[in-house]
Amino acid sequence: MQCRSELPSSKRIIVKIGSALLTAGGKGLDQAAIGQWVQQIAALRQRGIQVVLVSSGSVAEGMSRLGWKTRPRRLNELQAAASVGQMGLVQTYESLFKRHGLQTAQILLTHDDLSNRERYLNSRSTMLTLLELGVIPIINENDTVATEEIRFGDNDTLGALVANAIEADLLVILTDQAGLFERNPSLDPSAPLVQQASINDPRLNAMVGDSLSGLGRGGMITKLRAARLAARSGTTTVIASGRESKALPRILEGDHLGTLLIPDISPLIARKLWMAGQLKLKGSFTVDDGAERVLQEAGKSLLPIGVTAVEGEFLRGDLVACLNQAGREIARGLTNYNADESRLIMRQPSSRIEEILGYVDEPELIHRDNLVLI
Repeated sequence: MQCRSELPSSKRIIVKIGSALLTAGGKGLDQAAIGQWVQQIAALRQRGIQVVLVSSGSVAEGMSRLGWKTRPRRLNELQAAASVGQMGLVQTYESLFKRHGLQTAQILLTHDDLSNRERYLNSRSTMLTLLELGVIPIINENDTVATEEIRFGDNDTLGALVANAIEADLLVILTDQAGLFERNPSLDPSAPLVQQASINDPRLNAMVGDSLSGLGRGGMITKLRAARLAARSGTTTVIASGRESKALPRILEGDHLGTLLIPDISPLIARKLWMAGQLKLKGSFTVDDGAERVLQEAGKSLLPIGVTAVEGEFLRGDLVACLNQAGREIARGLTNYNADESRLIMRQPSSRIEEILGYVDEPELIHRDNLVLI
């Protein structure tokens, strides 16, 4: 394993907190502990760092409120517990963040929300808008409506998928363990902590085990899988103990807490590979010379006024190519409007979108964050 290097600069981070930390071993929400994490997140916000909180705990809190001692196995009982517990969880966060002058927003997601292209784009836009407004998005899996086929299975995976969606610089997974150990520390107390590793180091596979708390669905193996999923968008991951004093600011300041897992590619290269190679083109926009210059030289978004032709049948969130007047592909990206809507608003200023369509989702056909040059 590598020696610990400096943590890359992080302006947008995902913080995932597990059930065992939030619920004091299953005895209901630990208000004091949650208050400490809220205080730490508020301190990061004062430094200009955007924070998304992925919080477990709804099922565990629901179990406590309902007087259940063991986690139910039936899906409808899990959904009932989540419905009850989510009330207490969100109320707690809202009241504690309000003490620091911060607004919060609840977002409940299923896997389908981030795999369906249109819903992915909607979810991404909502989260980015909230961050721009200085709001703290609090995200949890929508256990109330999720079925086995569309469940994330654990909030570690959810945190990684959110990191992919909003291109977070860093995913911090706070757990009740100090990090990833070379051997199981419960069996071998002398096992050394992995300070840092490349995310694709094959030796990591032999170091992970299942959760022992019985409250959450994720053990260290899910955290490693989540880190590898986050790395697809170039996101660095830190797995650390949430019981450490001021863990979040210390991690961001470069203290060597927990295990640092480094992606093999940069965020920009990761996004280019994803768009250029993993999504199927559904259509194309032909752009005028001015739009071509703006895309290639200024790195700006593609506006309707710069589009001269629309080809194909596609939906909002689909991948489309941008062609210059000679028919050469110069970029590709995720469209904010479907094919019929795009034909109606092409060659028009963005100020007329609402007049033409009766509504406006975005002023751009393709936002620069969802566009890569070819």
